[in-house]
Amino acid sequence: MARRSILLTVAFAIAALGTAMIIMYVQGIDARATEGQTRVSVLTATDVIEAGESVADAQAAGKLEKTEVVRGDMVEGALSSTASIDDKVALGAIYPGQQIIGQQFGKPGSEDSLSIPAGKMAVSVELTDPARVAGFVNPGSWVAVFASADPEIYKPDGSTQKLPQYTRILLPKVQVIGVGDTTVTSRTTTDNNGEQTTEQIPRTILTLAVDQDQAERVIYAARNGDVSFALRTDKSKALNLPGVTANDIMPEIFRGTR
Repeated sequence: MARRSILLTVAFAIAALGTAMIIMYVQGIDARATEGQTRVSVLTATDVIEAGESVADAQAAGKLEKTEVVRGDMVEGALSSTASIDDKVALGAIYPGQQIIGQQFGKPGSEDSLSIPAGKMAVSVELTDPARVAGFVNPGSWVAVFASADPEIYKPDGSTQKLPQYTRILLPKVQVIGVGDTTVTSRTTTDNNGEQTTEQIPRTILTLAVDQDQAERVIYAARNGDVSFALRTDKSKALNLPGVTANDIMPEIFRGTR
């Protein structure tokens, strides 16, 4: 009888331990699932803040407000108050919905100049909204630059050879130091039935801080193909890989299995 009591006690202890371990495991899953989902307060623009407009004027006009975003969506360097920029003015236009970062502001009178890091030069690229991450790229943001092209090479005999269309990374990490005016251009596309559709595409000039080699790559890519930005964080990984072609995206077509 005493032996049976001991066995029951041990069984209950094992069961209790097992239950505790399951609870701890589930809590660990919950913690991992919510990691990066914590909501934080950031300042955002509610209306266009013009270049040269002071922080005080923007606040008085109701153009700044605190909003909550998931930590994973928080722009690097985003501010939660105006304490560090109270006496400054916007260096360029800031659009509704943009998170406020310190690099967007400077001393009065400096709004027409760029702050170029030592040893770098400034190169500008005109991009559509999708190619610049729908307006989330601001002065001070770090981006990876991708190039898409339909290249051809010139042979020694003077002939040319078409190469496969491709998209690949051009620069893994560069800093945006300026966001210029947004303009609207028209783009006309033709479907398989020959019907044309014209749409208005916003385009914005973004300026990068680059060295000479990077400048040459960006200028060449912009003139001979399409350039797109990908917004980076401290944890982003961007590797110099061969890129992709149509054969990588639609291999079944090239195998004749369509």
